[in-house]
Amino acid sequence: MQRRTVRETADRVRRGDDSARRHVEQAIRSYEASGLGAYVCFDAEGALEQANRIDAAVARGEDLGPLAGITVSVKDLYGVEGLPIQAGTKRELPPKWQREGFLVRSLRTLGAVIVGKTHTVELAFGGVGLNPNTGTPINPWDAQEHRVPGGSSAGAGVSLWEGSARIALGSDTGGSVRIPASATGVVGHRQTTGRWPTTGVFPLSNTMDTVGLLTCTAEDSLYAFAAVDRLAGSGGGGAIQAPAGTGTGPATGVSGLRIGVLAGSYTWDDAQPDIATVVRDALAELEAAGAVLREVAMPEWDEAALAYLSGGLVPPECIEFLERELPEWADVLDPTVGKRLEAARHTPAVEYVRILRLRERLSTRIHARMKRERVDVLAMPTVPVTPPTLAELEPLDRYRDLNRQMLSATGPAGMLNMCAVSLPVGLDNSGMPVGLQLVGPSGTDLVLLRRAVGAESVLGTSTERLGMPPRL
Repeated sequence: MQRRTVRETADRVRRGDDSARRHVEQAIRSYEASGLGAYVCFDAEGALEQANRIDAAVARGEDLGPLAGITVSVKDLYGVEGLPIQAGTKRELPPKWQREGFLVRSLRTLGAVIVGKTHTVELAFGGVGLNPNTGTPINPWDAQEHRVPGGSSAGAGVSLWEGSARIALGSDTGGSVRIPASATGVVGHRQTTGRWPTTGVFPLSNTMDTVGLLTCTAEDSLYAFAAVDRLAGSGGGGAIQAPAGTGTGPATGVSGLRIGVLAGSYTWDDAQPDIATVVRDALAELEAAGAVLREVAMPEWDEAALAYLSGGLVPPECIEFLERELPEWADVLDPTVGKRLEAARHTPAVEYVRILRLRERLSTRIHARMKRERVDVLAMPTVPVTPPTLAELEPLDRYRDLNRQMLSATGPAGMLNMCAVSLPVGLDNSGMPVGLQLVGPSGTDLVLLRRAVGAESVLGTSTERLGMPPRL
């Protein structure tokens, strides 16, 4: 499936060579035909109204911005005016949570079209993608069984494959952008914590939450990120132009890129052999194209993983927020979420503070170690196991084990305040997508995305590398 890049599509709409309405009508047809269940609420009428306004403005000679006419799906943690929000729970949240925050407002300012709200794990608390309340989207890579799409931004990657959106909004605390990107074979970027405001998004962890984008290609991710980042840097104002210097022209390659492969880390050791092989083969291709692979020991990575998976930081922050803002909600949560959050009530304050302090120390140490080892990025599998089927998740204990496994390689980046991107690099023995995770130092998001574009120029885009999902 060859399609124009986000930049090319938006440029055509801006010039009047194409129409936003045509793209929205195409998105509606794709949504109606797929049956993958990506959305909790698809707003065809509202999307057409937005498209008509864009086309009318272009006809008047106005420039709608670098994302003009680009269709966007929004995780149902984000407020969108006029659309309900449940955050994956059994009921709608109070109206104040419909208010739009930084990222949704920015996309509208840049000319994008919001097409609907995609499924999320309840309260975004889980990496599998399962939601017994509102439904679990179907991973399009398994033609026979209902396999999970990864979470917690469960509908995001699915919406990209079905063609109802060109950009999908997710959120990433411990991996909720990168896990579904890996599980469905698209690109997902976790930005440095605090780079963009998280206003207008139902919180999971005030310490680690980030907002972010999933796209079909690294080139699209870089272009869209740079456009929004310009607004973030100017406080939401400034000229609305195509982002300059994003490296979205000719492929930049990977010559000289220094990739640190974690030696002796259980991130690699615990990965399924077929998944580890796919990722190592992709790294070998990058090495053949000029990248420098270096085995490095980063003990801080494993220590951060254990600290994240201990549940001493994120769950206490979530349960405290619920008790303060929505005290009646905790009693009606699904057991897959509710029982894990209930245990957080017993976390000692000293343990919570210890993990906060540990997070700071580990982040300082791993950044210093990367400089000493002279590596630009760290590399590993994004998700070390095949996304399970719904049947495999029925025992609650099995759900907990698989949830921990799916989060084990992504949680550390958040704990260490690093940025990371997942690229699709192959299929495992079950025919499911495998992601290569590249992790960069704090604050290097644009550089990391440029490097991801370089890697993509060697490895190919998702469709070039993986082909098409059998359900499409």
